[in-house]
Amino acid sequence: MKHTKYPYKRYLENKSRVTLDGKRYRLGNPSHPFNSIYKRFGMEAAFTVMGLVPSGLEQIKLTVNNLFAEVKRGHIYLMTNPAYPGWCKVGMAVDAEDRVNQFQTGSPFRDYKLFKFFETDDRRGSEKKAHGILEEKIDDRRGEWFHINPEDAEKILTEFFKKEGDESET
Repeated sequence: MKHTKYPYKRYLENKSRVTLDGKRYRLGNPSHPFNSIYKRFGMEAAFTVMGLVPSGLEQIKLTVNNLFAEVKRGHIYLMTNPAYPGWCKVGMAVDAEDRVNQFQTGSPFRDYKLFKFFETDDRRGSEKKAHGILEEKIDDRRGEWFHINPEDAEKILTEFFKKEGDESET
């Protein structure tokens, strides 16, 4: 049991058992549907194929997402696109410029513009508050997109961030 890298080996062994025609088969039994994978690549490979543990790529994604979630500092940004006149996106990112560049890949015209960003010590909390403030003043909202010109959104959020004590950047 010590040779596995998963802490709940017995749990995984129990989860890997299957019932076929009223009979229960454990991994390693020739009648088990994943027996050939188990014999050829080992128990951990069979667990992965069965979806009981994340694959290498899934594990990397989980690790990156967990590390990303630990970073609290970041930016609240205002982004526009001429395809959506009169609309402004208010979002959060660790790096606002990098976030806008990510949006560019989905636009053949590369026409998303970073209008303004604000530095904050708690990007998630600040984004939630910023959305709440804008929602009080604006009737039309679609997710993170608000029907407001970016200059007005900048005025409102600049006042908010001054009160919060966070720094403002362009």
